[in-house]
Amino acid sequence: MKGWMVFCVVLFLWGCATRRDVVILDRETNRLQGQLHAQQKEKESFQKDLEKLQKEFAVLQKETTGLKSSVTVESKKGQADLLLQLETLQTEVKTLATEMEEYKELLKKPPKEMDRLRENVVLQTKALEDREKVFEEKNKALEERIRVLEERLKGFEEKIGQLASKQLELASKQLELEGAIPTKEAVSEVKGISTRAGDLYKDAYETLQKGAVEGARRKFEAFIKQYPNTDLSDNAQFWIGETYYLKRDFEKAILEYEKAITKYPEGDKIPAALFKQAFAFLELGDKTNGRNLLRRVIERYPNSEQAQMAKKRLETLK
Repeated sequence: MKGWMVFCVVLFLWGCATRRDVVILDRETNRLQGQLHAQQKEKESFQKDLEKLQKEFAVLQKETTGLKSSVTVESKKGQADLLLQLETLQTEVKTLATEMEEYKELLKKPPKEMDRLRENVVLQTKALEDREKVFEEKNKALEERIRVLEERLKGFEEKIGQLASKQLELASKQLELEGAIPTKEAVSEVKGISTRAGDLYKDAYETLQKGAVEGARRKFEAFIKQYPNTDLSDNAQFWIGETYYLKRDFEKAILEYEKAITKYPEGDKIPAALFKQAFAFLELGDKTNGRNLLRRVIERYPNSEQAQMAKKRLETLK
């Protein structure tokens, strides 16, 4: 019984000791696991830092390679520039050496030859100066001739302008004699024409009498555009042809005369338009059409003044 009790006490004590060791062991294990976990985190952090350093090293290595390449290119370029400068300098040195040799040879020549060279230089210089003087004199003479020609040209232009004005006046007088130009009184007596239309027509006619052919044409065109079917519209159309005739643009004159004939078949300007068409063709060197139109005036309008003038013109063409 005592032995059993002793055994139980020993067994109890043993159990107490084992439980205490287990608690201590658990605590130690937890501490070691904490340290292991901390070391694992440090290892992961170190791994990240290592990867970052590797990336930075790769970038740095790439930049270093590019920098080496740039340095190589710049170095080669600099070497090429230095070589070019060196070659240029060597060429200049050679040229200078050649000139020095020539100068030495020149110094070796006797004084008489040196004097002769100086005389040649003086003579050549004098010849150049004489040629320059002759050139200046010729230039002045040429400028004077140009000035005289400009003055003569100006005089010719003035004479041409005067002749053109006289030609226009003669043409207007000729047309008045032919009966192609209605007088101011005739314009005011035309029936069915408003005062406004009559004033526009008079203004265009007076503009032409003053010699402003282009301005008169524009005014006659404006009159026709505003009053296309009046008793003066065929007159205005005829005068448009006359402005081209006076400017010696005979082809356009023929076309405008034709408009007066076709647009206003009942107008009183058809004999004059046919007559002036004939003259325009004759001016262009087309005698066939010129003769045919003159004969047409005589046949269709035998009692008109244009018919009498057409007969006289035909006689001169035979």
